[in-house]
Amino acid sequence: MKAFPHHYGVRAAASENSSVGLSAPGLMPLASAPPLEFEGPGDLWSPETLLVAAVSDCFILTFRAIARASNLRWTDLSCDTTGTVERIDSVTRFTAMDLDIHLAVPDAMDIDKAKRLIEKAERACLISNSLKTSARFRAEVTLGEAPLAA
Repeated sequence: MKAFPHHYGVRAAASENSSVGLSAPGLMPLASAPPLEFEGPGDLWSPETLLVAAVSDCFILTFRAIARASNLRWTDLSCDTTGTVERIDSVTRFTAMDLDIHLAVPDAMDIDKAKRLIEKAERACLISNSLKTSARFRAEVTLGEAPLAA
């Protein structure tokens, strides 16, 4: 890892009636628009869905790094995240992030270790730690083999 501080630059640009073009050095551009709930088209990523995706993505990448450092073998990990937006005291904001985590490990002996590493990843997730709202993690670890290659 590079020394802190880290800096991440993103450019957002739009015209009056266009989607928002998001770009960053070295990355593919992405179009964004309001979600249906804010009278948008509902067919593009929105700031809301991008934030919820960032929470899920960060958890998985954090778990992957921790599992690798701890020599845990695993075959599949999914993270279904729901972000809740509410208006409280005249302020619209995310009030909850609920993560449903499903992890499969190939060896039954690793289930307890996997649960401990999930908890460690929950505590270490940069994005969820950076939010004003709390993240609630629910995890399930099962025994499973890697899917067969096609």
